Amino acid sequence: MNIFEVLDYLKVLELIPEVMKNMKKELCLVPALLLFVFFAQAQPGWNWGEQVDAAKEKNALYTDLYKAGKFSDALVPLSWLLENTPDLHVSIYQNGEKIFENLAAKEPDAAKKEEFIQQGLNLFDSRAEYFQKEAYVWNRKATFAYKFYNKDKTKYPYLYETFSKAYELNGDRMTAGNLVAYMNVVYKYRFAGGELTDEGVIDIYSNISDALGAQKEKVSADKQPRYDKMMDQVDKLLTATVDVDCEFVETKLGPKLDQTGDLKLAKKIFQLLLTNKCTDSPLAVQSATIINDVEPDYGVTLFIAKKAAAADDMTTAFEYFDKAIGLTDDNIKKAEVHMDMAKLYAGQQRKIDARSSARKALAFDPSQSDAHLLIGRLYFTSFPDCKGGESKVEDRAVYIAAYDEFRRAGDQKMMEQAQAQFPSIEDIFNENYEEGQSVTVGCWINVSVNIERRPDS
Repeated sequence: MNIFEVLDYLKVLELIPEVMKNMKKELCLVPALLLFVFFAQAQPGWNWGEQVDAAKEKNALYTDLYKAGKFSDALVPLSWLLENTPDLHVSIYQNGEKIFENLAAKEPDAAKKEEFIQQGLNLFDSRAEYFQKEAYVWNRKATFAYKFYNKDKTKYPYLYETFSKAYELNGDRMTAGNLVAYMNVVYKYRFAGGELTDEGVIDIYSNISDALGAQKEKVSADKQPRYDKMMDQVDKLLTATVDVDCEFVETKLGPKLDQTGDLKLAKKIFQLLLTNKCTDSPLAVQSATIINDVEPDYGVTLFIAKKAAAADDMTTAFEYFDKAIGLTDDNIKKAEVHMDMAKLYAGQQRKIDARSSARKALAFDPSQSDAHLLIGRLYFTSFPDCKGGESKVEDRAVYIAAYDEFRRAGDQKMMEQAQAQFPSIEDIFNENYEEGQSVTVGCWINVSVNIERRPDS
């Protein structure tokens, strides 16, 4: 292109006057002008094909009609572009999707409606062929297909294949809405006679729930309840598709876990057993242990601890209670675990350990009234073991210690029972003590109390 051609081009752009004023600089301007002309003609990202003028005309026409909501009219120039310049630009597929979606949604004639749907679905295949991003395109294709076919039994096999392919390509990146829809497709496909085993359903369910769980971890706290609702929907669809009971999990999935020890399978088994209230199954502890060994979790660890305690395996129980405490920063939860431990120690008559755990619970949660109640009961039941037999006042001071704890717990009934065992006024007088005087309770208790007399004395 010589200088005169450049000037002709600029004249068209109504820039010639400016150039004429700067003729002395024309040689410097030529390279920049040439670049401008090149990019104006090339328009990066657009491939106009051999019929450039026709393609530009069709593109402008369909775009204007599309924006005006005249989808039927827009279809004619769009179809020309799809046939003659299929690699023109990704926008013809993006807009085309919406055009066919609107046409199909509003079309009353069933045959014509199906034609629009098929054209829309074919659009996704062409888009993937010319512009790649296959995973993204298949995810959108699944959404498009589900909108029109989710109530058509004859299309359930197609939907199943489409969603399976979309998940295969996207995995955890499949949109949350499509993940729930996928489980619904599985449910419909199965009951429409689709060849899908119970194990196959469980595998798909596992993939879907894992994907939703992974996505939930990446969103802010205010958005997580939405994922909880979706996972609840998926769980309900599973139980509607397969009769998942304790026996099913134990016989169908248990042997696989024995063979593989797979973490993902362990998580699913544990979840299914919890959902179906099959926590007494040995498989529940087995799966929980596999999970905890790889991904320690407060809830799972606490589950193992409680199951060990129920089986009278106290060594394991205390081990996992300690681990659970270290897996949470929530003081309320820490207090609850310490109380669980305190109750176990109390059941073993390990009173010092029981009181120690109860006091730790109070340190994390001062409002933990059960801790004061437990300590009070420990004191109350210690009279036979701690009495020395030399001083009724000192021996019965254990009940005053118990009373103080019951008072802190707010248990009026136990307070009255403890008061009934206080030393009498005669005992206090005869042993040269005074009401309000401080005395130390011996034995393992080793606390100081103020002497009080029995109310009826």
